[in-house]
Amino acid sequence: MLEPSLELYGETYDKVDKLLNDLLAKSHARYAMIVDRKGFVLMHTRALWAPKPPSLDSLATLVASNYSANAAIAQLLGENGFKETVQQGDDVGTYLEELGDKALLVTVFDKSAALGRVKLFTKKAVEEIRMVISNSSDEVPDVSFDTNWSNSTGALIDGLFEVKDDEHN
Repeated sequence: MLEPSLELYGETYDKVDKLLNDLLAKSHARYAMIVDRKGFVLMHTRALWAPKPPSLDSLATLVASNYSANAAIAQLLGENGFKETVQQGDDVGTYLEELGDKALLVTVFDKSAALGRVKLFTKKAVEEIRMVISNSSDEVPDVSFDTNWSNSTGALIDGLFEVKDDEHN
């Protein structure tokens, strides 16, 4: 089964979330998201003024695929890879930086945000996020479900499929 290659929990998650929000405030970008190289959205944030983003799962998958294609192009040109990628349209652009060997930081901006500003603050955020992740000691949270949860979930599923209590016997 395909699973994300980087997991963020607890205090680490909170610190990275703050860094992403700071990135948006300082760069004037619309969205920031951490995507693993398999195409999973690990985290994302949106500026208060930004329009609703497109499907983040689709965007993450395409970003990861594009990153892989650019890595192959770099190898054809004798490079180990491209450390950053910029795509710019008439109104919207993306700036991508490697966030270690497992993930990418994607900043989506519009024409109101200067590319130089986006690059500067994204690079700073990448360094700070790398430090937070490398210093993380958060444990994977223990998730358990009690019988009340199990019973209410069973009742919900029964309701969806219109199963009557006497059909269980």
